[in-house]
Amino acid sequence: MKRRLQPPDWSEPRGYANGVTAAGPQIFVAGQIGWNAACAFESDDLVAQVRQALANVVAVLGEAGARPEHIVRMTWYVTDKREYLTRAREIGRVYRELIGDYTVAMSAVQVAALMEDRAKVEIEVTACLPS
Repeated sequence: MKRRLQPPDWSEPRGYANGVTAAGPQIFVAGQIGWNAACAFESDDLVAQVRQALANVVAVLGEAGARPEHIVRMTWYVTDKREYLTRAREIGRVYRELIGDYTVAMSAVQVAALMEDRAKVEIEVTACLPS
């Protein structure tokens, strides 16, 4: 079971948790980008790549018997901060559809480029299975 950490005098964050505590076996998912299982990009659209990257995360978690609700930490690397912010509502809808809640300690960083030229986003995850 995980628990959100929120100091009582802090403003509520939007779209993430300031911290999370959890116990049990940990799962570390390498950065997933917006290509399919055959390592082929089906779209150059940011939101489509977010959907695919999150689906890839869910697939890797499944190999450990984990589900999205077991995610405790997530780091996003995006190549275009402005596009990410402009399309935040669409990204949020995709996130809620595939991952669910926002009881996840998250960071997002703009990077100059990712290793795959067509990649617009890379998402890495730490999850914790209940004991």
